Amino acid sequence: TFNRPMNWESVSQKLQISPVLPGKTSWSGRRLAYTLTQPVPYGQTFQLKLASATGAKGGTVEPFTASFKSRDLSFAYLGVNGDEAGRVILYNQSQDKKTVLTPENLSVLRFKAYPKGDRLLFSATERTPSASGMMSAKLYQVTTGLSPEYPAGKVDLVLDNQDYQILKFDLAATGDRIVVERTAKNNMMDANLWQIRGNGKPEPLKTSGGGDFLIAPDGQTLVLAQGQGLALIALDDQASDKPLDFLPKFGMVLNFAPDGSAASMLKFNTDFTRSLFLVTNQGTQKELLRTKGSILSSQFSPQRDAMYCLLNKLISENPYKEQPYIAKIDLKTAKVQELLTLPIQQNVKFSLAPDGSKLLFDQSSSATTANGQQPTGNPPMKNILSLALSPAGSTTPLPAPKVQAVGSDPQWLP
Repeated sequence: TFNRPMNWESVSQKLQISPVLPGKTSWSGRRLAYTLTQPVPYGQTFQLKLASATGAKGGTVEPFTASFKSRDLSFAYLGVNGDEAGRVILYNQSQDKKTVLTPENLSVLRFKAYPKGDRLLFSATERTPSASGMMSAKLYQVTTGLSPEYPAGKVDLVLDNQDYQILKFDLAATGDRIVVERTAKNNMMDANLWQIRGNGKPEPLKTSGGGDFLIAPDGQTLVLAQGQGLALIALDDQASDKPLDFLPKFGMVLNFAPDGSAASMLKFNTDFTRSLFLVTNQGTQKELLRTKGSILSSQFSPQRDAMYCLLNKLISENPYKEQPYIAKIDLKTAKVQELLTLPIQQNVKFSLAPDGSKLLFDQSSSATTANGQQPTGNPPMKNILSLALSPAGSTTPLPAPKVQAVGSDPQWLP
């Protein structure tokens, strides 16, 4: 913000950021905005300099310099060994620092990050003789320590299990809404969806039953697998149980582009194959991939020009055997590029870094190789590996993945 009218063309030309952050300038009154066109690389310090820019009536401004730092590149995961087993652990890759976030008396089932990365929402059971698995799950939040306002490891209860069993949950990208599927303990067959707005109490949603669901990036719409398709449910207007829209073609929504402009959806075909579709908010439905194997998960690149997918390739029908692999799909051409083939195993999870620079995935050392052999020597354990990704247009082969931690379910923080 300037204290006098400026020659904005001069300001735009003289503004320097090092290392370079691509962007574009705009202004209103005496206020200049520089909007980034690419994600900011994590864990870096940047210098901003403005010198020799001229005012609207001539004269130059005094040189201005400042520095700022992007957030540390960090991820959270579930520990698997010893005292860490079942606990959420934060690994700050920029500082090479590991912090155990959740207490020893809780066994975490699943977690998801709030949009600022300052907290995690997680479901967990208590490690007591009376605990009975999912029946005892409660919903909590824990601070990560990435915000200077809150130290790491502060746990607060969000939703108890006194009358209901918690089955699934999703956290809105806006961070101000949670949708939970739960059943009454006196009627386990009756699954229903509830929402929690802000710090309010659970409110039942007017939908029939439960099912797989995700909250859209706007935080106001729920996409719910219902019958033979996907229903779009308004979360702020519950005067009617009728969906905003119904997509009979698809069986599951896998993920959304961060800006809500598109989604990846799964279609189950009559010939027993599966198709991955790109569905935009303009009504376009584009088939990206058809396979006899499984389509497990997907994430959009920060530039929204590609999709990274965790897939299974069918390699044997009798006995049935699938080989997991990670692929990149160009959203314009639908060209599929296989990045990495993984050992045969179950329950693989992967996560794309917010700046698009790396992929995390977990891998069991007891997983079989492509010919069905078990590795020998080391005892079984679950490792988390990092795969560095090449910049767009690069033809350089990808380096070998590196082990980052011993654990499972890795998730990069925003």
